[in-house]
Amino acid sequence: MKLVKKGKLEYFVFENLEKAGIKHCFSTRLGGVSEGCFSSLNLAFREDKPENVIENYRIICSAIGTDSKNTVWTRQIHTDNIIEVTAADRGKGLFKERQEDGYDGEYTTDKDVVLTGFSADCVLLFFYAPDVKAIAMTHSGWRGTVLEIGGKTADILAEKYGADRAKIIAGISPAIGKCCFQVDMPVVKEFREKLPWSEEFISVDTSEDGKFFIDLHSVNQRILENHGLLPENIENSRMCTKCHPDIFFSHRITGNARGSLAGLISL
Repeated sequence: MKLVKKGKLEYFVFENLEKAGIKHCFSTRLGGVSEGCFSSLNLAFREDKPENVIENYRIICSAIGTDSKNTVWTRQIHTDNIIEVTAADRGKGLFKERQEDGYDGEYTTDKDVVLTGFSADCVLLFFYAPDVKAIAMTHSGWRGTVLEIGGKTADILAEKYGADRAKIIAGISPAIGKCCFQVDMPVVKEFREKLPWSEEFISVDTSEDGKFFIDLHSVNQRILENHGLLPENIENSRMCTKCHPDIFFSHRITGNARGSLAGLISL
């Protein structure tokens, strides 16, 4: 993953997607106009001034060569629901009413549709299927990870569009790392029951009784591999958002008093 700096604006791109010519980014909190706890590149309305969020989208979309008017949002609720979007959906969320609620994944084959995912510690998964010219953006928090939403996204690209899984290119965003994703037994139980193989990515927190750490970056990578993606086609950032509050918003650090990061991808 590569950091791009344009004046005060900073964002990350996946080198595999960049090489494929796909316009995309994973934002940082740097380079926008929002103030206070939203400072400065907040990319969700939350309680921020709408005009600041709109300007932030203009800034980041212009930087990656897309148009903010083409962004498409859904309301993420930690499900494994995935929706197809088209050119007719452009602007939903930022400029128009969101008609679809409860979807954590989006996919399309339409050009100039900017799929948008939100994060402030959760994993975002970027997909490009070059043989069928399809893209997807998936939000995979721990609940979505347990439900294997990333694998289900790959399944859709293969089964609906006919994509060759061995050619799908994917990126795994910065998210809370194995160093900081501390959980208790109910969460561990979910992983052990739904994904028995994930045990190798769960470790005991020796400093606190009843606490564990889970490596979401590795679990999501394994899910993608289990669904037919090749390891060499998956670029895994392995960056921890909680460890870098200077450049990322982190829910674990500030709770709701924060802005949101976003992942953007467009054909």
